[in-house]
Amino acid sequence: MHRQRYSSAVIKNFLAHQTATKKLLATNDAVTKNKAYSTLLYDHLSRRKLKPFLDNKNMKPGDKLFDHIDNAIRNCKVGIAVFSPNYCKSYFCLHELALFTESKKKVIPIFCDVKPSQLSVTDNGNVPKKDLRRFESALEEAKCTVGLTFDSLEGNWLDVVNSASETVMESLIEMESH
Repeated sequence: MHRQRYSSAVIKNFLAHQTATKKLLATNDAVTKNKAYSTLLYDHLSRRKLKPFLDNKNMKPGDKLFDHIDNAIRNCKVGIAVFSPNYCKSYFCLHELALFTESKKKVIPIFCDVKPSQLSVTDNGNVPKKDLRRFESALEEAKCTVGLTFDSLEGNWLDVVNSASETVMESLIEMESH
């Protein structure tokens, strides 16, 4: 019987490659889960005769991204921010959150697979300083807001969609009564 020997460097490289691949798959899986969650919530709110905005549902090729999103935020009554482990790496997510808070909109945070204390804005040198300050301020405000939490490995998607939908409906009713 022929035994093949592997050096410890080859084994370490193989294990490192496996770990990196698993992390990449987990990151892609988290993005897919958050998109799926957002779509489920969008559909649920639509069935309740509300007019939710979700970029991949309300925009079409050729639309100006910031124009549509900024307009939707300015005209909404309640915002929902779905925080994930990669949320703060997205300029668009942080821009939307800042616009919600600057517009004095009620924001319902949903912390999906992340604790509020784990969220922070990172200065990678690509974001203007004034935007970093806006993002940090908005994130701190969201972290100090009571939100919903969800563990995608153990939780039930329908439960958190129903909770978020009920919270939106209650918020809208409360706003109408004032």
